[in-house]
Formats: sequence, structure tokens, C-alpha cells
Amino acid sequence: MKVLFLTPWYPSEKDAMSGLFVQKHADAVRAQGCEVRVIFSQTWRDTWCQWSALRREGWMPDLVQLNVIQKQGLLALWLKHRYGIPYVIVEHFTGYLPSSKNISPHSLHTAFMRYICKNAEVVMPVSKDLKKAMQALDFKAKRWEIIDNVVDDFFFDIPKQRNNRDHSGLRNSGIPDNRKTLLNITCFDEPHKNVKGLLRAAKMLSEKRQDWQLVLVGTGIDYKDVRAYADTLDIPENLLRWTGELTPRKVAEEMAHADAFVLSSRYETYGVVLAEAAAAGLPILSTPVGIAEEIADLIVPQEIAQYKPGKFAEFIETILWSPVTADRQQLASIANANTYSRFSAEAVGKQLKEIYTQCMVSE
Repeated sequence: MKVLFLTPWYPSEKDAMSGLFVQKHADAVRAQGCEVRVIFSQTWRDTWCQWSALRREGWMPDLVQLNVIQKQGLLALWLKHRYGIPYVIVEHFTGYLPSSKNISPHSLHTAFMRYICKNAEVVMPVSKDLKKAMQALDFKAKRWEIIDNVVDDFFFDIPKQRNNRDHSGLRNSGIPDNRKTLLNITCFDEPHKNVKGLLRAAKMLSEKRQDWQLVLVGTGIDYKDVRAYADTLDIPENLLRWTGELTPRKVAEEMAHADAFVLSSRYETYGVVLAEAAAAGLPILSTPVGIAEEIADLIVPQEIAQYKPGKFAEFIETILWSPVTADRQQLASIANANTYSRFSAEAVGKQLKEIYTQCMVSE
């Protein structure tokens, strides 16, 4: 099967992380035997030029996957009406969420997006929250499906590493055995990620106990401002560690050494770090954003909690210092198995391939 991906976001020399989730979908589909070509463009003219180049090669898709309803949707529509080629949509855009307010319900552009949406064979938001947000804006589809982002396979190896190396839990070099490591991974976009809120909660916890460390991974537009804000809180220096941006494998190493994962975002369309943390078998403390509430069913219920600044210290004590009712390794194994069957490249690739096949048959 030949599949054409249309996307405004994709890794490039300028930004190796932009649209990485789209590339992982493409790789997952390729692993299922599909031939995938990608048109990565943010303008209609460039989209048409890339399409013309494919036609000069004599290449024609059997199906189109539109990633995000943008200008490329014109090409998906044209191919459907001109050649009868079906298209599906995978939607990642944060702008649909009420807290984002990036979509005007009554604009001509939104009307165009709705038209693209209702003419797709299947529309696949990456979370239930995103689907609800789209429907609240009067987006209609012939069929809705939820499709997950892909978690790299090495995250699923973390519980095995823990079992093989240290049954009491891994530790970063130099951190005492009785000290717990809390991990946050973010792009430091403060209106979105709310890292300052997390730091205020950390300040509250530091006034009660100091047998922990918060590791903050990432960089971004508000990184310097957040660092400066942390200094004003007078949190003991040894309780915070800032790593800067890390590769996915280095992120996995941090998860292997962590005792819990913390996410304080105000909104997320998905939150792939939540899926990665669940795959790693970590207890999770998160705001109710993206897939946070969905993954609660994949891991043991007491292993996930809703983030509230006033409850931060209470959660940490319950999860990390109070006796648990089941063996930690057993809990990690449950989460690991459940998340692999949903978030792995194999699972996501098979789901997409099955949907493609159904669309081809219906045509």
C-alpha cells in the first residue's frame, strides 16, 4: 500500500524535534509494509511543487494521511475528487482546546477546516480530550478513532533494567539511597507547561522535607525566566537539577533513575511524556490533561494522581514514602505490558494499517 503523508511539521536540519511524532507514525506504518512518502510544507505552493515532483516520478498514493487540518488539506480533497483516493486525518493541534483559544468558531478558515474534516474517511485525534474539543467546535466526521503517538521501544526496557540492576530502585550517581527523584520533562513554554506552578509546589514540599530531588529536563523560550523565578523561591539548591535539552535515549536514562514523574501542564493535546513514564513503570502525578486520565486505566489506580499544588507534598508522601500494597516491580510490569500493547510502534503501526485497509475496502 502506498501512503502519502501531508504535514506542516516534520523533523529537519533546522529543528530535529519538530513533528517528531509524525515521523514516528510514518516509520511505524513503514514497518507494517507500507510505502510512505512525506510532503512536509507550510505553504500551499510548496505543497503543490512537492506533489508535482512525485507525479513526475510516476508515483501515486493509494491513500493520503493528512496530519493536522491545514492548507495541505486542499491536496487531500483534490486527490479524492480527481482520482478517488481516500484520505484520513490524524489531528495533533493544540489550538482546538478551550484553554488554547486558537480557533475562531465562526471564521471562514474554521469553516474550511470543518469541510476537510467531514470529507475524510476517518478522523483520528490523538486523545479523547482532543476529540471532545473538536466536536465542541462543531467538527463532524464519518468516523472517529483515537490514535496514539508512538513511544520508543527503549522506554519499555526500563522496568527490566530496574529488575536486573537494583530491586530497591535505580539512583542517580551521588544521590543517597533514601532520597527520591522526581522527574519533569518540558519545553519551557510557561503559559502552556506551568513550570512555575510546579516550582511553587516544590517550594512547599521543601519546607516539609528535603529527602528528594526534582529533575527538570528540557529547554525552551521561557527557560531563562523560569530559572530566574526558581532563584526567587529560595529552594535549596541541591533539591533542583536542570539538565537542559536531552536526546530521547538520555530522557529514558533519566526515567530509569527516577522514582516518579510529574507533569504540571495547563493543557496538552496528548502528552507523550506521560505515555513514556507509564511505559517506564513510574508513578505519575499529572494535571488532568491529554492522556493523563486515559492511562490511569493502564496502570494501577493508586499510581496516578491529579496534580494540585496544595496536595503535592501529600501525593509524594503517599506514593514514595508510604508502604505500597503491591510489589513495585509487579506494578511496573503491569504498566509496561499494558502500555506496550497501546503505545509501541508495532501497536500503533498495526492500528493505522488496519484503518487504511478498511478505508480502501469501503472505497
